[in-house]
This record gives sequence, C-alpha cells and structure tokens, in this order.
Amino acid sequence: MQNFRLRYFLLSLFILFYSALLSAQGTSRLTIKELQQIGLEANGLVQAARSQINMAEAGVVAARAYPNPNVTVKVGPQSGRYPASVIGPSNDYREVNVSQPIENPFFRSARINSAEAVVDVRQASLNQVRADLAAQLRVRAYELILRREQAEMEAGIFDLMKEIQRRIKVSVEVGETARFELVRADTEVLSAENRMEAARLSAERARVALIQLAAGALQSDFEINASLTDLVELPPLEMLREEIVRLNPEIQRLEAEQISVTQRIDQEKASVLPRVNILYENYTDAQFSTNVAGLNLEIPIFYRRRGEIDTAVYDSARIRETLDYRRFEIIQLLELAWQAKEIARRRIEMFEGGIVRDAELALNIAQTAYRLGERGFIEVLDTQRILRGVLGELLQARFELQSAAAEIDRLRAYYPKEHFVE
Repeated sequence: MQNFRLRYFLLSLFILFYSALLSAQGTSRLTIKELQQIGLEANGLVQAARSQINMAEAGVVAARAYPNPNVTVKVGPQSGRYPASVIGPSNDYREVNVSQPIENPFFRSARINSAEAVVDVRQASLNQVRADLAAQLRVRAYELILRREQAEMEAGIFDLMKEIQRRIKVSVEVGETARFELVRADTEVLSAENRMEAARLSAERARVALIQLAAGALQSDFEINASLTDLVELPPLEMLREEIVRLNPEIQRLEAEQISVTQRIDQEKASVLPRVNILYENYTDAQFSTNVAGLNLEIPIFYRRRGEIDTAVYDSARIRETLDYRRFEIIQLLELAWQAKEIARRRIEMFEGGIVRDAELALNIAQTAYRLGERGFIEVLDTQRILRGVLGELLQARFELQSAAAEIDRLRAYYPKEHFVE
C-alpha cells in the first residue's frame, strides 16, 4: 500500500512537471528587439512604404528608356484619271515614313538623376516608417510592463486592506473597536478592489494596443522578457547631435527631395534646347521611287518653359527652407528628449535613494503600532497612501526614462532591422 502511494505521488509530480514544461514552451517570451522585428515584418504600413520603393525603381527604368521610333506605312491601289496610253499602266501606291527622336543628353541625364533621387526619397520614407513604428512598439511594450506592475502593486494594497479589514472585524466582534472603523475599512477595501480591477483592465488594453501595432503577428499569450529597470545606454549628447543630422530619416528624405527637384530644374532648362527628329521617307508609285532623309527641329521661340522652370525653382526653395527648419527642430526634439531622460533618471535616483525605503518603513511602523493598539486605522491608511503614491511615481519615472530613450533612438533611426529578403 505504501509503495502504491509512493508511485502515485511520483506520477502526479511527473504529470505536473510535464504540464508546466509544455505550458512554458507554448508561451512565447519576446525581448524588445524581437518584438520590434515581428512588428516591422507584419505591419502593413512598412509593406506599403516598401512598395513605394519598388514603384520608384520602376520609374528609374522608365527614365532610362530610349524613345521609340514612329513608323507610318501607307499602301493602296492607283487608278488613273487619263487613258493608260497617256500615263502608262496603273500600279499600287506605297509610302513609308520613319521618325526617330534624338534625345537631348542633358535632358536625359537630368531625368535619370531625378528618378534615382526619388528612389532615395522613398527609401528615407521607409526608414522613417520603420523608426516610428519601432519606437511605438518599444513604448507600448514598456507601457504594458508598467500597467502590469501597477496592477501587481494595487493587488498588494488590496491584500493589505483585506488583512486590516479582517483584524478590525475581529476587534469589532470582541468589542475592542467601534463599528465605524469596520465601515471605514470596508470602504477602503472596495476602493482598493476597484483600483486593482482598473489596473488589470489597463494592462489588457496595453496588450491589445501592442498586438494591434504588430498587426496580429503576436500570440495572445505572449510575454515580454524585459523590465522597467532595463539599462538605458546612449552615446554622449554631442555625438547624438552629429548622428541625427546624418541619420535622421526625415532629414535624409528632404535632402533627397532637394536633389530630385534640382535635377528637375536642370531637366526643364535642358528642354528649352531644340528637339531633333531624324526623318526617312520612301515613296513608290507607278512611275517613281523616292528615298528622302531629313531632320525635324522643334525650336522653342515663343515659349521657353518659363512657367515650368519657375515652378521647379520655387519648389526647390520650399524644400530647402523646410529642410533647414526641420534640421533645427529635430535637434531641439533631441534636446527635449535628452532632458526628459535626465529628469527621469534623477527622479529614479531620488526615489530609489531613500524615499521608497522611508515610505515602506513608515508603513511597517504604522502597521506594528496599529497591531499593538498604539495607532489608529487612519495612520495606517495615510502611510499606505504615501507609499502607493511614491511607488506609482517611481514606476512612472522608470517608464518615462524608457520612453525618452525610445524617442532618441527614433530620431537617430536606431532600431533592429526586420528579417526581410529584399
């Protein structure tokens, strides 16, 4: 009988261990980098931006193409209006006209360069979409961690209030405490329960928002292998200023647009030169056979494309002014994000340096004094609220630190590249 019980106990342990192992294997734990890669691969905005690059590359193929010749063939019978003895026998009529445009090399070069610059514009736009999405995924992931820790904190406060309620209830039953204290404890328990449920719902909302950004590519039971206490390592501020001017996708896009519109100005100016068509004509009838070659020149005398040239020039000025302003603005955004990071870091150091410890010590002292009957329930509630506020501000400061780091990485386009075969 004892051997049977031992075997049954060991079998139960094995089943529990195997079930836990399967559960752990079924639940995916993703790092922030893996989460960003999954979102970048699945999000439709990234795919749409990549299609824009393919369209721009097709535009380069079209810009490099040579103009096709124009061939005209005319064939038909001839019937004379005079007797054959006068004009000879009738015959078929045939006429062939060939026209081949010869492109201006300056116009062609500017058109190709402009189309290639559009490819760079689309690539920079794709990088901008990637950087924005990667930063949003990172912030949403840390927001989910924040909401979970807030829910755990509220659950701990609820358990504490339940324990105090139980003690007050016992004291009321033995006549040591007035019933008013129990009513107050019941109210605090209900308030703590409401906050706990609200925190849990906020955590679920953060999870749904993260799944939405990843376009449904995440499992419903995914876990994040990260913490609000993760280290934030960034280059010095001076180095970041230099990196952002070179690597920021929006600055790169505006620079590429500037190159494209400059080439368009050259293209419009080159189009003022005469256009040349090589002509060839073959004519055959009953009496004659003629071969003629020549040139067709289109000379812009009356209209020299002044409107198109001015439009391109003003567009170039618009892009240049926008580029100068965005360079300044993005540097200021970096400064703001850096200051937010430093403020959050100092707040964390302040809370971890003693405020949290002092608040926890005050709550322990208040609880001990309440159990000994030296302090009332109000003192416990006051110290508990102080500790709750301090812990909440600490969690918020840690989240703000991670958010500021994500914003800095967004500005300098620092994110993990998705596994995509171009």
